[in-house]
Order: sequence, then C-alpha cells, then structure tokens
Amino acid sequence: MSGSPKVYLVRGGKLGEDEEAAIESGLAIIGFRDVPDLSWAREYSDVVELVGRCMPGAKPRAIANRASQLWTFACGWKDKDLIVMPRKGTSQIAIGTVAGRYRFEEVNGERRHTRQVKWVRSDVPRTAFEQDLLYSFGAFMTVCNITRNEAEYRVAEVMAGHVDPGPRGTTRTPQPQPADDPGALEELTDLGQVANDQIVAHIQARFAGHGLSGLVDAVLRADGWVTKMSPPGADGGVDILGGRGSLGLDAPRLCVQVKSQQSPTDVTVYRTLQGTMQTFKAEQGLLVCWGGFNKVVQAEARQAHFTVRLWDSRDLLEAMYRTYERLPAEIQAELPLKRVWMLVTEDLGE
Repeated sequence: MSGSPKVYLVRGGKLGEDEEAAIESGLAIIGFRDVPDLSWAREYSDVVELVGRCMPGAKPRAIANRASQLWTFACGWKDKDLIVMPRKGTSQIAIGTVAGRYRFEEVNGERRHTRQVKWVRSDVPRTAFEQDLLYSFGAFMTVCNITRNEAEYRVAEVMAGHVDPGPRGTTRTPQPQPADDPGALEELTDLGQVANDQIVAHIQARFAGHGLSGLVDAVLRADGWVTKMSPPGADGGVDILGGRGSLGLDAPRLCVQVKSQQSPTDVTVYRTLQGTMQTFKAEQGLLVCWGGFNKVVQAEARQAHFTVRLWDSRDLLEAMYRTYERLPAEIQAELPLKRVWMLVTEDLGE
C-alpha cells in the first residue's frame, strides 16, 4: 500500500562511532561532513548541485550517489517510517521509527546531519532476521530504502518483539524505480557481511544447544587451553572449565558459560558466571551468548574488563576464523570454510 510506512537503512559511521550517541539522543546521525546544511533544499536537484560544489572534479555517478543518500535522509523519510541501523560495535541491529524532521544540529561539539528517531529496540540480534533481509541490510550505502520481500511487514514484526516471519505468500519483487530515485540504491551489498551471515545461519542450524558449547570448546582447545566440558543437561553454572599447562592445572583458570539462545541475555546469567568463578577459584570467565547481551550486562562487564569477557556470535566467529586451521577435522567437516579475498572498488557509504 502506498501509504504504509517504508523501511530505511541508516548507518552510524564507518566504524560505528556514532551508534551510541544516536541511540542515547534519539537520533539518526550520518556523516557527509563536507556537505553543509540541507534544510533549505526543496528539490533533489538542489542537493545534487550542492554536493557537486562540495566534490569538485568528482564523477557524476559519485555525486549522484551521495546526493541521493542525503536527499533520502533529509526529505525522503516520513513520520512513522521504519529505520534499521545495523550496529558495527555489536552483532545487533537497532530498529525505530522516524519521529521528527531533518536538522543540521550540534552533536558532541560538531554540526551534523540528523533526524529524530524513536529507537524502539536497540539490541535485536542479527539472527532474528532471515538471510534475505540480512542481505539487504548489508548494502554499502549509508542510507537507502529496503524494499524486497515485504520488508515493511517483517521489520515491524521484529520491532514488536517477534522473530522474522518471512514473506507472506509469494516473494514480492520491488517495482522499478527511476535512476535518480534514492530508493533504487539497495543492490550493492557488502559480500563479506553476507558471507558472515550465512556462516552464522549454518552454525545456528548445525550447532544448536549443547553443540554450541562443543564449538566453543574446540576453539578454546585450538587456542591452547586444556578444557573439560560438562555433559548435556544441568551444568551447575559452568559449561567448560579450562586451564593452562599439560594437564590444565596451571593458571589462569577459566570458567565458561555458553548460551545458544537467539535473544540477548540478561544480567542474571552474567552474575551467575561471576559466582561460579568464585566457586571454582577461577581468575577468568567467558560468557558466550549467541544472541548478544543487553545494556545492563555490557555495563557491568566493563567493570570486570580484566576478569570476564563477553562473546556474541560475531566474537565467536572471529575466534573461530583465527583458529580454524587448528580445529578438529570433524568440526571442519561440519563447518567447511574457505578464505576468499575480494577487491573493494568503490566506497558508496560515508
């Protein structure tokens, strides 16, 4: 329906540097720092002309790409449209709704392009979405319209606390759009992130429940720990015990708790691990939660930075990539991976 809310992707900086400020301030904040205030613009051509002046000597395509994203952000978003911000600092996604007009305002002492956003959920695990939408969320652009496969309905369902229901009935193909329509800029995708999401989905299917503890145990062993994994069932607050030395008796001693749930874990699990560390006289703790952690856990974990580590799905994958060649043959057979190098020819975001 033409009047229904649309879904837009926005990023919080190349390295995620604006994500926390955006969420805490109820804003979407984008880069393009060399482009001044857009509040005067009334037509797309106004933005193209302004961007062209800010990019002397740039190719027309590069100017059009940047202008399209800025026009979409400043003038394309409407109240109640759905905003999706994949977070680089975590393996989570923030979802909200547009709640105000474009402003060129001061953020942390610097004038920035902003929109008011009511962030309804800031810690949705990427695993809450199916692969087709994750593919769209991997678009290189800083701002773009997500149109494929009933994205509006599905993002709204996840924002309401449900898992992605997938498209209803037949897959909807986006309607063709004019070349200068910012909504058309969706298809150029970060293939590295797409590959990562596919691996996440594979692990989620093949290493569910106690199997995830087995994968964590294998990664720790490949990293030089001597471990003992608890059998399936009640584990007394610890899934894996680890130590150094030939028998695993040398310090530091490690307690590991693994949660395969797809939702962010709460602080109760974190505090239980701390109690278990005291029971086993372990100097270090590792809490692995596939669905990530809520803000309370992250805040408390900062205070125990030198004794406890938190791993979400992204952190576990990074450790697995680092140790993959040393993992047992049965793990590699269940999870066959191949390193691939790709040439990045153009940066379309900011």
